[in-house]
Amino acid sequence: MEADPAGVLTGAHYFDGDFACGEGAMAAGCRFVAGYPITPSTEVVERISRRFPLIGGTFIQMEDELASMAAVAGASWTGTKSMTVTSGPGFSLMMENIGLATMMELPCVVVNVQRGGPSTGLPTMVGQADIMQARWGSHGDYETIALSPQSPQEAFDLVIDAFNLAEIYRTPVMFMMDECVGHMSEKVVIPKPEEIEIVPRKLTTKSPEEFLPYVPDENLVPEFARAGDGYKFHTTGLTHDERGYPVMSAECQELNVRRLVDKIRRNAEKIVRFEEEATDGADVVLITYGITARVARMAIDIARKKGVKVGVIRLIVVWPFPEKHIRELAKKIKAFVVPEINYGQIALEVERCSAGNAATRLVSHMGGGVHNPQDIVDAILEAAK
Repeated sequence: MEADPAGVLTGAHYFDGDFACGEGAMAAGCRFVAGYPITPSTEVVERISRRFPLIGGTFIQMEDELASMAAVAGASWTGTKSMTVTSGPGFSLMMENIGLATMMELPCVVVNVQRGGPSTGLPTMVGQADIMQARWGSHGDYETIALSPQSPQEAFDLVIDAFNLAEIYRTPVMFMMDECVGHMSEKVVIPKPEEIEIVPRKLTTKSPEEFLPYVPDENLVPEFARAGDGYKFHTTGLTHDERGYPVMSAECQELNVRRLVDKIRRNAEKIVRFEEEATDGADVVLITYGITARVARMAIDIARKKGVKVGVIRLIVVWPFPEKHIRELAKKIKAFVVPEINYGQIALEVERCSAGNAATRLVSHMGGGVHNPQDIVDAILEAAK
């Protein structure tokens, strides 16, 4: 373990996923965090609150999750890389202001360490039932980006990617950990700062007289101007034109919302990310993510020993979903098996994309613990018949 005088850590550490996530955020350049304590995510901000004084960051414990997300949106307008951290009930409360940040096109990261729900549910136990909420939780039409780590090392690595994606596409990015990954402790290697790829805020080079805040570039993403730098413009959650001024018309709604959607959809192939193993010639392909990807490894090994040709796709970026690849695979295999700690969310996407070409078998678990690997084995064997 090493730390320079500025408090930046490098080298190998023994961290849980929550601590690793906090360290990854700081390595990504995050210097503002607002949040409200909630199990099982609190350790992320506990770590950050202790470390921020060493690196010039600001942590604020707000009065609730609504205010936390509002503070993050405000901090983002100053050009500061910003984040909030929560779990199920808090994630629900943040949705209104996540929608505001989406409409204003504010880069930020929202960490959700998932637990069993709905409502208060199982505060100290694992769940994966917020995955669809990450995509459609706020009202209206928009597209989002969401990542799901399977280990403390990925909690560090992928939260950096989340900040980079937020900057590239000027959008809130969801970081969907789960309680098991958040609370498991493993070796985490932190590279030297110069070895970490960081995407800076894309600040406009135009003069204040030339600048319009919502003129998109070739990727449909506007340039950014920081509050306080002399650029005078209006921003709002209302449907707005390129000046940021409200325009209450169907025509402006079409232009405004379609671009919010298309800046993700048209760039989906750049954003989509997954690990793939042994899908060529497979009869059955597992679709996994988060902690369930690790539990499924034993089931895959058992099924292979029984002679079943099993492939696996582990989702790293959950949203956008790898629709094109799933459609292609569906024409070559018998079935998909989808184990997840919910009553079927990603499984619905797999079923939609397979379009009847391959069966989809959900292996559901309501939360509170991980799957029994034998349940996944049974589903694989049944799907292979």
